[in-house]
This record gives sequence, C-alpha cells and structure tokens, in this order.
Amino acid sequence: MDKFGIGQPVRRKEDVRLLTGRGTYTDDIDRPGQLHAYVLRSPHAHAAILSIDTAEAKAAPGVVAVLTGHDAAADGIGHFPVMVDVPGKGGTKLFSTPREILQTQRVRFVGDPVALVLAETKAEAQDAAELILVDYDILPSVTDTGAALAPDAPVIWEENGSNRCVLWDSGREAEAEAGFARAAKTVAVELINNRLVGNPMEPRVALGEYDAATGGYTLHSPTQGVMRVRDGLAKLILKVPNDKLRVISPDVGGGFGLRGKIHPESGMVLWAAKRTGRPVKWTSSRTETFMCDPHGRDHVTRAEMAFDADARVLGVKIRTMAAMGAYLQDFGPRVPTVAGGRIMGTVYDIQALNAQVSCVFTNTSPTDAYRGAGRPEQAYVLERLFDLGAAEFGIGRDEIRRRNYIRPEQIPYTNVVGNAIDSGMFAETQEKALALADWAGFPARRAAAAAKGRRRGIGIGYFIEASGGQPSEWARVRFEDDGRVALTVGTFSHGQGHETAYAQILHSKLGIPFDAVRFIQGDTAVVEKGNGTGGSRSSQMGGVAIARASELVIAKGRRLAAHLLEAGVEDVEFEAGLFRVAGTDLKATWQQVIEVARNPPEGETPGLDEALLYTRSTECNFPNGCHVAEVEIDEDTGQVAVIRYAAVDDVGNVINPMLVHGQSHGGIMSGIGQALLEHAIYDKESGQFMTATFQDYCMPRASDAPSFELGFNIVPCPNNDLGVKGAGEGGACGAPPAIVSAICDALGIGHIDMPVTPEKVWRVLAGRRAA
Repeated sequence: MDKFGIGQPVRRKEDVRLLTGRGTYTDDIDRPGQLHAYVLRSPHAHAAILSIDTAEAKAAPGVVAVLTGHDAAADGIGHFPVMVDVPGKGGTKLFSTPREILQTQRVRFVGDPVALVLAETKAEAQDAAELILVDYDILPSVTDTGAALAPDAPVIWEENGSNRCVLWDSGREAEAEAGFARAAKTVAVELINNRLVGNPMEPRVALGEYDAATGGYTLHSPTQGVMRVRDGLAKLILKVPNDKLRVISPDVGGGFGLRGKIHPESGMVLWAAKRTGRPVKWTSSRTETFMCDPHGRDHVTRAEMAFDADARVLGVKIRTMAAMGAYLQDFGPRVPTVAGGRIMGTVYDIQALNAQVSCVFTNTSPTDAYRGAGRPEQAYVLERLFDLGAAEFGIGRDEIRRRNYIRPEQIPYTNVVGNAIDSGMFAETQEKALALADWAGFPARRAAAAAKGRRRGIGIGYFIEASGGQPSEWARVRFEDDGRVALTVGTFSHGQGHETAYAQILHSKLGIPFDAVRFIQGDTAVVEKGNGTGGSRSSQMGGVAIARASELVIAKGRRLAAHLLEAGVEDVEFEAGLFRVAGTDLKATWQQVIEVARNPPEGETPGLDEALLYTRSTECNFPNGCHVAEVEIDEDTGQVAVIRYAAVDDVGNVINPMLVHGQSHGGIMSGIGQALLEHAIYDKESGQFMTATFQDYCMPRASDAPSFELGFNIVPCPNNDLGVKGAGEGGACGAPPAIVSAICDALGIGHIDMPVTPEKVWRVLAGRRAA
C-alpha cells in the first residue's frame, strides 16, 4: 500500500520544523529602524471622552509620536465596519456601528483603544502611555447579556435607540405554534452558551511598513488567510487600491476563527508607518488577548420542544439573546443567526422550528466566529431538549434520538431553512458511537463508582456542521526545473497540517514523491485569489482546487509526452507518475516532460504551471458525528472528571486519519473547556473584565483530557471530487452537549449551565442533602 497517498496516516511534515524551533512567527520578524507601538486602552466599560492630553507623553524619552483618533480622521483613515448583513424580522435593518481606529468621543468596553504611542522601545512606549491624560465622564454600563434589553439598561448606541441591533427570525413561527397546539408532551429549558476567549498560542502581532517611493504598504501579521485581510484594510481603512497593500502571514500559532478578522491594530501600524516613515511593530500582551481579541458564544436562550405521543418532535421554539459586544465585529451578527441557522434542526426530521435571535449590544469586547461559529450553539440547544424529552417520556436518551433522526431514504433532506443535507447515516453513526463507548456496559461502571462513593454519568451529543465557508478557492501547481512541485494555495494552514495533506493529494494525483512538494501560502504577492481557512473548508475547497489544477497539469503533460513519444494525445495514458503510449512499451517520466516543457512545441506555453479557481455547486456540506462522554463526580468537592470519551464522526472520505483525529482532539478539548472550565466574566456593576489572565480564566490542560476512542463512519460527500467533508470543528460541537448530558445523568437533574464548575455541582449536591 502507498504509505503517502490519500487515506494514509502520514506524520505531519511541518512538525519537525516547528518543534525544533525553526518556525518563523510574526514576532520573530524585525525590520531595521522599527518603532514599537503601545495602545492606550480605556479603563472604563462606558464613558464619554471629554479631552485627551498627549503633551507630556510626547516629551517622554524615546517617544517619536503619540497618535489619537483625531489624527486618524485628519489622515482619512476609515472606520471598521461589520462585513456582513443580517436580515431583520419584518424587514427591519441591522444597525451597523461606526468604529473608529482610536476612539475620540466615547469608549464602550474595557480595552477600547484610545491612543497609540510610538517609541524606540516597547518599554518606552508603555511608560509614555501612562503620561497621557484622558478626562472621562463615566457612564452606566451593561455587560450582562440577559439584561441588555431591560427597561433600565443604558443604551450603548443612542442613535439606535435600543441595545438590539437586529432581531432575526428563521421563519415558520406559525408551523411551530401549530405543533405545540397538538402536542402530547412539551419540555422547556433556559440555558446559556458561556462567553469564551479564543486564546491562540501566539498572541496577535502586527508589523507595518510603508514605502514612500511606491506608495505601497506591507503588513506582517498572523491571519487565517491574507486576501480577505488585505482587501478589507486596503479598501476600508487605508482607502488605497488592493495592489498597494501586501499582507504576509508566516507560521501562525492557532486561529480558532479569530485570525480571519480585520483588527484595529493592523490598521494602526500601517497608518503609523506612513506617518512616521519607519516600520512599526505591535505585539499583544496576553492580557490584551483576553480583553481585546474578539470573544466567542455568549448567548442566553429559552427553548421549547413539543412531541407527539410517540416522542416524535412536532415543533420547536428557540428564543436567544446573543451578545455582540460594543461594536459589530466583521462577521459577528451572522454567527448566531444566518451561520448557525444553516443547520437548524441539526440531524433530526424537524420542519416546524422557529428561532428568533436578538443580537444585542453590551459593554464588552465584540464577539465573532469562534470554533464552530453558531453550530455548536444550535447542537447544544437541541441536544438539551432531547435529553429532557427522554426523561419526560421515560425512555432512553439514545432511543428518543433514534425516533427522530433523518432516515437514509429521506436524503437528500431539505432542512427547515432550505439547505439540502446531501449525505449522512445518523442512526448508524449513533450505534457505532454507542458501541465504541460501551453504552450497554455503563450500569456496571456506574455501580462500581457508587461503591467508591462517586457519582458516574454518561451522556450523548449529536451534531451536524455546515462546512465550506466561501464558495470558491484557488490553487496553483507548478513543476520546477528540478522536478519538485511548487504548490501555492489560497487557503491558510494555522495548525491543521495542510503542508502534509495537500502533499498527499499531489502525490496521489501526480505520482511525485511526497517530499517533492514545496508548500507556499500566506503572501498576497504570490497568492492570486483565495478565501483562507475557516468553516472547516480547506480539504473540500483547497483540496479540490489542488486536485483539479493537478488534472490540468496532467493534461498538458499528456500533450507534451505525445509530442516526445511521437504519438497521438488520445493514446497517451498517465498513471503513477509515468506517461505511456497505450499498447506499447513507450513511456516518459515527469522529468522528461519537464525538459520538453522548456522548449515546447508550437501552440504550447513554456513550463508546467496551472492555476485554477474552483467554485462549488452547493451551499455547504455536512460533516456530523455522535459523541459520548462519561464523567465521575466527587461528592465532597463537586469536582467533575471526564473519565471516558468516544466519538464517531462522518467527515466523508479521509485524506489523513491522523490529522483528522488531531483536529478531533483539539475540538473536543475546546468543548471540554466550554463545558467545564472556561468563562469570560465581566463585573455587572463596574463592567470591569474579571478574567484577563490564566489565573482567572481556566483553560483545559492535558490532565483534563481522557483518552479518546475515536472512529469514523465514512459516508462520502457526493458533491465534491474528493468526497470529503469538513473536520476541524466537530469536537467543539459534540463535546459540550455530551458532557453536560453526562453530568445531569450523574446528578439526576434536568439541566445545569456551563461551565459546570465544582461550585455549581457542590451546590446541587448540598441542596440535595439539605432537602
């Protein structure tokens, strides 16, 4: 068997470089004569700016400039807009927030940028920032999502007249109400999806340069794709043609959805570089990462589900308040509405479902896409309702799901919002997951735990993803003179292993050695098009673009081989790196064809170099999976431990199972973090951010991870050449409902909110003892 082909667990080729310290991250890059930037940020959650006095700071040692939003306005620097629209109920419009690069009139969250100090060293810039005198008139704030629309809540954008920026309605409200009217039983739950901080390993960094001779800018910064960042900064912030801004992303230490955005600091360093005539570098501290990076989730939801007498769903009503933060960030309002809404009903045969989402402003850091971007929240709500429904009917949590899954004969299945789920064997995937988890053997394990004074519970969570992101992707495949292949892609690898998986595709398609691929990404000077990486899109979009570009190279190779071998093109076959004339022993290697390509026959251009923009024909595709968690609870402390974890995922055909399992591990750990540990908290009175360090914000560690039992139920996607589906976000969708389900099972309760901390569990147990 070919150990480097598609389907093989090839070890990541990039790891040797990264683990031996030979990677290059943005902070590793310095430019001669560069200045260091420090951002002065608001200490208040909400305040009017009465004045900003920078005189003393400008006179401080090492300071070259102190800039404010007034300087930015004078230089014509644009505002940071929301990049999406969300249709409001009844034809109402989304209120878009005009966000300055530095605030001049009002600050709206702790960490809002107010001034930029440029100095010879970072320490000098930071010292000088303390000398800036800002006169604030402190205003009332609201940081509690559930209180944002209360009658006494301060209005953050007075010109909007309310803290609601849009009310989104998924439709079918009448059908849902009709389902409830004829229900045999109903259940309801109030829950939160807790606010999370993405916390990539590498904090944000921005290094800006300006060339006065050409009028061109260069930005080095970690991204999830350089084209979108370039286009937004050039058009909206700098107001220059795209070709006047080059964006370069070297190695990137994690993305999680946060890296794909246009951040104020990236605009700041470019503007400051032009203004000072020197390169400008800004590196985020970890506290700035906590306070000022876009956050994820933060929803408050009430949901109801109606059933017939056989526990089949008749209707669902979901009402959510989703925090947007102080400003609409890039993709923010689309996450809890249109993006999450694409998989309404998830894997269940539910048509009478109505969701209404109030996107609300709060005096907090903006929220945006974070691993799963709306789909984990959808799965969590429905899975909690199904658990409550099972208890109401006195049937198993596995059984109530079996009765409601979309059946194989219903596929392609058009869901409640009109998306056609093109593949999936949901009941079968559940059975495989239950077998892998030894669901049937759980009662014995529960009894054994009870004998030791511990409570044990098991839980289930099924999810479906809508993966694919933007509908087109670009790749270029070019043979070099030495027989190596330069692969340039518009996707962006920030930990997923593209350098390995893409080389496997080229090895399988072209028959070249796995190590003969030179991987190129993350530079707008060479990447012509592309939509980066997000929404679990790279294998299905970038992978297909690579496969199709490879076919174009092979087609040209056949023409050149026909010329070399003096045969008709139709007689030349290609397999495993060799061109053969059918029925003869005449053959040519790639190296021979490369020689012909240097001086090609008439009608052919020199070289073997093909680029292709692939556009898919469908809205998205639908990876899915069933996750089963088993927990133990210490009665005395309330401590929860995840003891066992099994998951069976359908990601379509698998390019590299080791990479997919690695993505699953990461996603599950994100889900464990949300379910048990992570919570970004603001003080309700002062609006101060309370969890701005790892001392206060609990990230999962290796000791929080059980051993994972992972399997695949491969149902190929019928709508792309490789039959692949997304794989990066499933764990974050499946883990929270599975773990909360297990905890509720252990405690014998209907629901408990995330993060399920020892204190919350202890209070439940103490309440039981008191009763």
